[in-house]
Amino acid sequence: MARAQGARAQMALAFETVYGTPPVGGFTKMPFASTTLGAEQPLLNSELLGYGRDPLAPIKDAVTADGDVVVPLDAEAFGFWLKAAFGQPLTTGTGPWTHEFQSGAWTLPSLSIETGMPEVPRFAMYSGCVLDQITWQMQRSGLLTATARLVAQGETAGTATSAGTPAALELKRFGHFNGQVTRNGSALGNVVSADITYANNLDRIETIRSDGRIDGADPSIAALTGSIEVRFADSTLVTQAINGDPCELEFGYNLPSGESFTFTVHAVYLPRPRIEISGPQGVQATFDWQAARDSVVGRMCTATLINDIEVY
Repeated sequence: MARAQGARAQMALAFETVYGTPPVGGFTKMPFASTTLGAEQPLLNSELLGYGRDPLAPIKDAVTADGDVVVPLDAEAFGFWLKAAFGQPLTTGTGPWTHEFQSGAWTLPSLSIETGMPEVPRFAMYSGCVLDQITWQMQRSGLLTATARLVAQGETAGTATSAGTPAALELKRFGHFNGQVTRNGSALGNVVSADITYANNLDRIETIRSDGRIDGADPSIAALTGSIEVRFADSTLVTQAINGDPCELEFGYNLPSGESFTFTVHAVYLPRPRIEISGPQGVQATFDWQAARDSVVGRMCTATLINDIEVY
């Protein structure tokens, strides 16, 4: 008997035209490291009395479908997750193309995502997926991945794929070695690590339905937060924190073949950190920053992806 193995798992996604309705085609095969995407329906214990000490049968509660997908930061497939986070990009160029994703969109696209375990076989289609949060970390070494948190409407499982033959992408993966951080256009030195989290703060529309699913997930006030851990060498960031002035931070990755990903946070506010001397080693400081809408640019952040994909 065949048993499910993660090494044989596969994932495909496509953007929906109608929320909660999987498209009949247009799926793309996606690279991923792991996923917790799934649907669950808890049971409610019976509170009724009068039938002895043994409880009556439980009843089903509402369906909850959500989870995380860990994906690589790469030059092509990552654009689908950026579109889910920010909406349709502004694309320019004639190849390579420059895709500019801007924060502040009032509506977000929904996706249908199918995860498959062909050896069982089991293919689960998650419809009405809306991206709630995306986060990643910059550091000196290791594998560069991002975690996308999704809210879905529901799950439909079967023994055959509903995604057809998904289109394949060329994997051109960014690494930590390709990363850099700049502040107001100049390289920010002594950075040990950085965390970036963008959240759409989705509001689930939990109306009364016979199938127990949600009616949608609407974005509310977005949030862009993170942290920067630096080797304490000067007072530039501390002075900014004390003065309360914003700065522009840019987190970027470049490949020798020309592809690049740049995430620009236009107005970053820094808290005043505690500077501790914990021993004979170098002194480090951590700034838990927050971003806000920049009055000049008119938005909070811009994600720019340059690659060979013409349209997302």
